[in-house]
Amino acid sequence: MLGCASAELDVLVDAGLPFEERAGVRHFDPNDLYNLGMYSGRTTTQPELAFRMLFRFTRRPVEELLRRKSWSFRLRLECPECAGPAPWHVAEPDVARFGGGLADVTAPAAGAGRAAYAATVTTTGARTPLVSPALRALVADYLGAGHRWQMLPVAMQADFRLVHALGATSCVAASLLLADRFRGAGFEAEARRGWFCGVLGGALDLPHACVEVLDEDGVLKSIDIAKAQLAARLSADTEEFRELCLGSIHNKAIPSTASANAPLARHACGSRVPVEVRSDIRAVR
Repeated sequence: MLGCASAELDVLVDAGLPFEERAGVRHFDPNDLYNLGMYSGRTTTQPELAFRMLFRFTRRPVEELLRRKSWSFRLRLECPECAGPAPWHVAEPDVARFGGGLADVTAPAAGAGRAAYAATVTTTGARTPLVSPALRALVADYLGAGHRWQMLPVAMQADFRLVHALGATSCVAASLLLADRFRGAGFEAEARRGWFCGVLGGALDLPHACVEVLDEDGVLKSIDIAKAQLAARLSADTEEFRELCLGSIHNKAIPSTASANAPLARHACGSRVPVEVRSDIRAVR
């Protein structure tokens, strides 16, 4: 992942890179390695190469992100320590509010262990930039604060105050913090969990969230703050995409019915271990 020799890895360990030793073998947290590679400045680590490839679309004209697009949407659900047959509860795609739609829905039946959810999801884009000066000022303040986007454990992202106190951020933590600040300024706002699709053939499975806020013009706006941050880090010529992320809707985002700090699925069997959710979202050609 880092493309470095053992001697360089020793230097990183001496400098504080955490690891656990098991039977004489060093085991590193994948989030730590990803973050280290992402900000190494070498340009050749796997995280840096993947980042440039995944976000290359942000440098293109945004009209492609505004048209209607259909997705083959699949979720695989697993209850790791299942206590027996019970109903499944899934946070479904919630796209109708932004002009999209659901079709061919197959919801999971009550059962044990594993289940699946499937649907055809249609998304569309719309230019609805933020109009409230107060909202735009809060967004600008956040973007100017210099928080560093990082891969973080899912449970940690919900503690958005701790994450930002450490100088870090993620799409979930950033959305929760912005929603909190918007409400503090008197606006109706909620951070929503969802999916970012159309990359790596559906294989990218990362937590994602946006902020939904009722602007002073009475229109519900979606703010994909993390994507704006990451696009700015990629290149200065991503300004059109970054502006689209600040209030407008694009067809690569699928919001769910879950808030940003809530699970995407539950199994009512009584197990205390969270359900594991894996997504596979592919464009319908």
